[in-house]
Amino acid sequence: MLDGNHVLIIDAEGKTDAIVPSADAGDGVQRFEGVLSPGFINCHCHLELSHMKGLIPEQTGLVDFVFKVVTERHLPDEAIAEAIVNAEKAMMATGTVAVGDICNNLSTLGQKQKGNLAYYNFIEASGWAPEVAQTRFERSRDFYEAFESIQHIKYNIQNSLSPHAPYSVSDKLWLLMQPYFPGKTITIHNQETAFEDELFVSGSGDFTRMYDMMKLNTSFFQPTGKSSLRSYLPKMRDAKEIILVHNTFTKEEDIVFVNSEWSRVNWCICINANQYIEKAIPPVDLLMKHGSVIVVGTDSLASNHTLSILDELKTIHQYFPSVPLAQLLQWATSNGAKALQLNDALGSFEKGKSPGVVLIEGLENGNICSRSTSKKLI
Repeated sequence: MLDGNHVLIIDAEGKTDAIVPSADAGDGVQRFEGVLSPGFINCHCHLELSHMKGLIPEQTGLVDFVFKVVTERHLPDEAIAEAIVNAEKAMMATGTVAVGDICNNLSTLGQKQKGNLAYYNFIEASGWAPEVAQTRFERSRDFYEAFESIQHIKYNIQNSLSPHAPYSVSDKLWLLMQPYFPGKTITIHNQETAFEDELFVSGSGDFTRMYDMMKLNTSFFQPTGKSSLRSYLPKMRDAKEIILVHNTFTKEEDIVFVNSEWSRVNWCICINANQYIEKAIPPVDLLMKHGSVIVVGTDSLASNHTLSILDELKTIHQYFPSVPLAQLLQWATSNGAKALQLNDALGSFEKGKSPGVVLIEGLENGNICSRSTSKKLI
């Protein structure tokens, strides 16, 4: 964090030129109360679910939440498109410049072609039954190829095929996806509920109820006797970057295992969604204790009240007040840009980059508080 005796110089195209002492800045300097930050990086979002804001009650638990998303997400195309436009506008206004966005269809493609934000599109594949693996893979691959056709001069839009979650991807589907992992950032919903590990350790727990609700045959599944994370992570070994999302119930021994053997893993915190779905808090303190690379996401408006990264940082600060502002902002900017492979242009004020400029106001003793706000300046 630099003090108020420094000036950020941005050229006419929005690129960072330099940071200089105030005495060397010359005339025409604009001064603001608060903190100037690079634009925020939202590493986990479901923009396509923006039309579901307020439709699912809070604290249903993950199984019932997932079931409601699957069964109640269908609205007229016009309503879905309008919600996507409004959600993107809101993200931009509060300072987001790039989004790691989960895609299960093409509903966001038209808006992304406008180039308002940088996107890393995670084309999600799911299918627990082995007999549907080929069909599900081909559908996701078709969506992937459609997103690959997007080209925009201002922003580098990237795409990958990514698994939904350990409990929704069969071994056969994993095998079909793996050739698409090299060089890519791959993301997965990880240990979002307490009984995810129970499924893999012993084949029991509340996911068996979800499979029953969805009328899925699970006779093929053989528990590994290990945690969910240890069971699937080797399947992602060829990815360039890995983003584990939620991690709400990740245990310390799994954090140690990952950080000792995997240098490309980013732990994405979506704390407001965890509160919304299960009133749970991810183990940020344990992740920090073991030197984890932390990034920040919002999840969707089906599981959150806003898509504001600052609102996520506020809640993290509420439960973990010892985390300094500089570290929170690193998670929300440079760490996120690296995880999404966008750090050549975004995430930090370095000469030649165009990371955007966000003003954070309403700090209290140098920290984020409930009344803090963020807005895009550039």
